Amino acid sequence: MTTSSTISRITKRVWTVAILLPASIAMAGVESDYSKSPPPLAPAPWCETPPPFEIRIGIPGWLAGLSGDTGVKGVVSSPDVSFDQLLRHLTHVPIVLSADIRYQRWEFFGDGQYMEVGASATLPGLLFTNANLHLKSGLAEGFLGYRLINCNKAALSLFAGARYSYMGGDLSIFDNGDARLVILRRLLGISKKLDFSGSTGWVDPVIGARGKVKIWKAISLYAEGDAGGFDANSGSAFETHRQGRTLVKTPISSSDWSYQVQGGIEVQLTRSIWSQLGWRYLKYDYVSGGFTNKTALNGPFVQAGINF
Repeated sequence: MTTSSTISRITKRVWTVAILLPASIAMAGVESDYSKSPPPLAPAPWCETPPPFEIRIGIPGWLAGLSGDTGVKGVVSSPDVSFDQLLRHLTHVPIVLSADIRYQRWEFFGDGQYMEVGASATLPGLLFTNANLHLKSGLAEGFLGYRLINCNKAALSLFAGARYSYMGGDLSIFDNGDARLVILRRLLGISKKLDFSGSTGWVDPVIGARGKVKIWKAISLYAEGDAGGFDANSGSAFETHRQGRTLVKTPISSSDWSYQVQGGIEVQLTRSIWSQLGWRYLKYDYVSGGFTNKTALNGPFVQAGINF
């Protein structure tokens, strides 16, 4: 092999290395850039924390039927007004309001209402067979709660507070106008009509829980339950009965308990307007002094409000 051909082959190899070496270095740099690219974004967490501060004001409408035993001065009647009859028995426009304030996980919320209904009842016996009842009832409740779960899609709170209950009644008992009983009533010295009226109010400690879960976009399900009273206002109690011409007070057991459950669906109509449709049940078992309130308020619940 000649010297010139050897030099030619060496020259070609040098040029090949000179051309390929920068290319390989460049490719190595490109691979290094790929290794330094950011990883793909992780999916958003299921629990997104809501804004730290929120205020909700609502106007509730509770078409609550009334049933059970109620009485004043020891005279007990048993009205039964279903929720579909409520509008016919209302004597005044109900007064209602609700408010809910939240900061971080802490909540303060409450509501109140006042309404008056009138009803008639039939009594057992001959001398007094009919009764007219005008019942005034009100409640105002306020609670402090803490959110165990604080997410946009779900929330769960435990709360404690107090419920103020007011009851007033006017009860008229009279006969049905049977002329055969006029002489008997005159001999016994019993008037044709007896009227009883009075009012009372009491405050119960209350504990409970409430929650809400979003099921689709702006639609959520909500539920709440509480128990109160715990015999905090129990004491002496009595009922009134007639023995001959005399009204006699008979001692009875007193009690002070209350239970409430409610739930339904909530719709966020706009960014600032919301509404609720559900059912609410409140049971009283209160007997103290001459007052008896063993009634249940039960019926559909409608509410609309604004949030900021």
